[in-house]
Amino acid sequence: MIITLKQNPDQAQLQDLQNWLTNQGFVIHPVEGANYSIMGIIGDTSSLDKRAVESLEIVDKVTRIQEPFKKANRKFHPDDTIVDVGGVKIGGGHFAIMAGPCSVETPEQVIECARAVKEAGATILRGGAFKPRTSPYSFQGMGPSGLELLVAAKKETGLPIVSEVMDPSQLEYFDDVDMLQIGARNMQNFTLLKEVGKLRKPVLLKRGLSATYEEWLMAAEYIMSEGNEQIVLCERGIRTFETKTRNTLDVTAIPMVHELSHLPIIMDPSHAAGMSRMVRPLSLASTGGGADGLMIEVHNDPSKALCDGPQALRPDQFSDLTKDIFAMRDIVVKHNLNK
Repeated sequence: MIITLKQNPDQAQLQDLQNWLTNQGFVIHPVEGANYSIMGIIGDTSSLDKRAVESLEIVDKVTRIQEPFKKANRKFHPDDTIVDVGGVKIGGGHFAIMAGPCSVETPEQVIECARAVKEAGATILRGGAFKPRTSPYSFQGMGPSGLELLVAAKKETGLPIVSEVMDPSQLEYFDDVDMLQIGARNMQNFTLLKEVGKLRKPVLLKRGLSATYEEWLMAAEYIMSEGNEQIVLCERGIRTFETKTRNTLDVTAIPMVHELSHLPIIMDPSHAAGMSRMVRPLSLASTGGGADGLMIEVHNDPSKALCDGPQALRPDQFSDLTKDIFAMRDIVVKHNLNK
């Protein structure tokens, strides 16, 4: 339930209302707006008399919420959330490009990729040290030593880093990582979601292979319920009946998530199709569709990559692509300003 207050409500009456709701076991989530204030009421509000609350002098209106996600709901938080990743802002009109290798392999590879993507306009370095793979015989990542290589690249280039954590036991290695990535296969690993929720570190939450929008936002709700509201959603393609591509990139997720939630959403065109030649059109479609950023895999020698080489761009290909992305982004920004 959302209680919209009148402007400049009497503070004594407001305190009385808050005490009354708290005594009934509800959790109050206040949001201060420029011209009004609202209170998000979390709990089973079915027994709460809407008309009785609306009759209060300081209350403008009361709105019941049907969706089970509360903190991630735009109705609770009308303004866009802006997530700060080591000084790089995402959401609320801020656009970010995360780029780098799928998997960290060698110091030379990481540094070379980091320098190349930064020169091309990327603002965050991505790289996997812990890799969830379908086959137990595939390369599983370098582990903690891989994170050390990413941190070294961060010191070399100044780019903040994002890397995937697969289990709560690994969190001790991520102190110097700027953003924690929750992969598609872990989207409903509720123990992991709760643990990263206890941290005050930005989280990149990827959509599960077959997850609905509501399930995705409920996963974000798990993180937010523990106090961490610095979440960026990432659409990376869902499993459909189509077999020509690795996954199907759901571009519809961009406007739908913006409608349902205040959290920023970025797109991962590399994992969607699984083919490097598809990355450019999917990146431009995502940018034109209003995404808050992109995550693109870049490898200095994709043919020798230990993980997902076929979907990675070479640095020169990435450089050519970012020129078009920024041109498309300019069009989107101008359109929004002229609304």
